[in-house]
Amino acid sequence: MIKQPHELALLAQSGRLLASVFEMLDRTPLAGLSTLAVNDMVERFIVDDLKARPASKGQYDFAYVLNSSVNDVVCHGVPSASEILAEGDIVNLDITLEKNGYIADSSKTYMVGEVHPAARRLVETTYEALWKGIQAVRPGARLGDVGWAIERHAKKNGYSVVREYCGHGIGREMHEEPQVMHYGRPGTGLLLREGMVFTIEPMINRGRRGVITPEDGWAVVTKDGSLSAQFEHTVAVTASGVAVLTLRADERL
Repeated sequence: MIKQPHELALLAQSGRLLASVFEMLDRTPLAGLSTLAVNDMVERFIVDDLKARPASKGQYDFAYVLNSSVNDVVCHGVPSASEILAEGDIVNLDITLEKNGYIADSSKTYMVGEVHPAARRLVETTYEALWKGIQAVRPGARLGDVGWAIERHAKKNGYSVVREYCGHGIGREMHEEPQVMHYGRPGTGLLLREGMVFTIEPMINRGRRGVITPEDGWAVVTKDGSLSAQFEHTVAVTASGVAVLTLRADERL
């Protein structure tokens, strides 16, 4: 669970490369593209430009390099040639990347063109909630502090936090211990120690927190049909606080 300095350096390298994938997507007009076209574009960029491996492809028999979760899809959306992104949609793109044996994981909810103010507010609040969780990470804190900070911000703004899915430890494997819940009570849960690396990835619903998981286990949707947004970063606990390994150029810790 505790990563050594050489491992942290390799994880940081993977994180920087993954951040550049999102920076490429930031420059890409998404309206009119199919989610499969976005998937294929990301795969080419990771493999051809970054000389890295899309870590999601082949994991759990998944055939794609990203999850594309549109509007009321909470997570695990499957790219499709028939799913065309349209003005007003919100879409979470969840991407993993492996370089030199170490994996980084991040996601961002994009607003396609002009979106309804209610959708914009949800996306912005979800991003804020992610950062509330990140800012709670430091040696001596507990995972309950992280979850509490996220849920408190979401509830204060009238939203609900999905409880069925969580963040996770990460390193040579995509999913390692610990599980990182996006709700909790301060002062409870696993004690954070320098060298721990995990993802924080809150899924926030505009309506109630209930979700429906299909039999194939993929695209999870909100039970009440409301919009859902998600953001994710891979973070490391440092001696003085936290490092965001997937930090993008337009972000500040």
